[in-house]
Amino acid sequence: MTNTENARPTRSMSLLLGFLRGVERVGNKLPHPFWLFAMMAVLVIALSAVLNALGASAVSPVDGETIRVKSLLTAEGLSTIIGDAVENFAKFPPLALIIVVMLGVSVAEQSGLLNAMLRGSVTRVPAKYLTFVVALAGITGSVASDAAYVVLIPLGALVFKAVGRSPILGLVVAFGSISAGYNASLLLTPTDALLAGLTTSAAHFIDPAYTVTPLANYFFSIGSALFLAVVITLVTEFVLTKRAAGMTADGDGIDEQLGEMQLSAVERRGLRNAGLTLLAAVVLLVVALAPPASPFRGEDGGILNSPIVTGVAYLLGVIFLLTGAVYGRTTGSIPTARQIPGAMAKGVVDLAPVVVLFFAASQFLAFFKWTHMGEVLAIHAAALLKSANVHPLVLFLGLIVLVTCINLVITSGSAQWALMAPIVVPMLMLLDVSPETTQAVYRIADSATNLITPMSPYFAMALGLLQRYRKEAGIGTLMSLTIPISFAVLVSWTLLFMAWWALGIPLGPGVPVR
Repeated sequence: MTNTENARPTRSMSLLLGFLRGVERVGNKLPHPFWLFAMMAVLVIALSAVLNALGASAVSPVDGETIRVKSLLTAEGLSTIIGDAVENFAKFPPLALIIVVMLGVSVAEQSGLLNAMLRGSVTRVPAKYLTFVVALAGITGSVASDAAYVVLIPLGALVFKAVGRSPILGLVVAFGSISAGYNASLLLTPTDALLAGLTTSAAHFIDPAYTVTPLANYFFSIGSALFLAVVITLVTEFVLTKRAAGMTADGDGIDEQLGEMQLSAVERRGLRNAGLTLLAAVVLLVVALAPPASPFRGEDGGILNSPIVTGVAYLLGVIFLLTGAVYGRTTGSIPTARQIPGAMAKGVVDLAPVVVLFFAASQFLAFFKWTHMGEVLAIHAAALLKSANVHPLVLFLGLIVLVTCINLVITSGSAQWALMAPIVVPMLMLLDVSPETTQAVYRIADSATNLITPMSPYFAMALGLLQRYRKEAGIGTLMSLTIPISFAVLVSWTLLFMAWWALGIPLGPGVPVR
């Protein structure tokens, strides 16, 4: 592509860029998610008084009792707002789950284990498999959170350049796979624990005993990771390769930079020892569950209701901690046990913005639940949809479109799901759609448009890295390379879910899709 062509985008691209600039302007005017939840909480307080005065109610399809909206602007309601604030926060399901997992993940990150895993997964791959491996590493890299973007995007450019391909293409493959495949992974991730906690809170509107575990979508997540890696590979080889062919790449010192990305002998030894530790942990868990009378089994000798499955968030944190500690001891990054608590503390520090957000979200959800507004709204909405005889797949498509649009403005997956789950999860439960299935549908739309929204900080980061290889590159250049991935992922992942649903394949251990 010539510079003139790059400066004069097509009419369709100009329209798209204009739309995205509008999205950016709207998004920039939105308040911080903390204040968004605070305003929603105030709105619930006001609406509860109005709906209570109007006598808003619904008949529960579960037990036939009449559920009436309660006002928070009463003596009882005001007492609840003040008296239960701390308890609402302390009992907010995602809070403890994400902290426990991140205590372990932080050790793995601080030791350098996650960084080494990402680098080791792509630096010695044969050229013909490189696109697929970078895509799969990016999708699974969500386990490393922000580190995946920082490490894998520049690394993708370097390894593509090393095999004689465009570094721009490698950069886009890495960025696209991390962003568009963020909610899919071969491994359990902190996101699994976070979404499970929020979905559990929403499910309690209908069934207070309902629990969604981090394993709820694991089978679907694994299948999606492999499937999306293939999709991104096909889009890259048949579409993006031609698009990038006319883009000359700048940049010197590629060989030196790639050398810095290669694993050293001690890092490879650290990865080997961490892998052996992981294998030993898995073997121990299997041995612990093997005896029919094992105390680690659930009631009646069950496995799916065993503490090992229900407490998987804790075990996930422990495994990350152990493998990170072993890697750190081997490489010298965490030489003694004295440094481990400090590494764990760093994870809690990094979670501070999430904890602040969760305080506001917990109050909003508690108000929504106490007033019964969520139940009444869900019952009436479910009755309307049932009377219209709307097919579940149509509901899923509607939810995907809604989440896709919102995701262009609210890029925080946890904030968006915390806002939507209290409404859509109970509503679909009343239509015989499980919370786990609703969560799986949400994951699709929440991921697919991550790489094209200008509201994402990682979009700006990818653009900055792109300009290292093509100085005149702008938003239009990056958009022209990422839109094909975003569109292909959204459409193909939706079709995969529909096939999964039609075939009745479980979403996770003991979790039917329908």
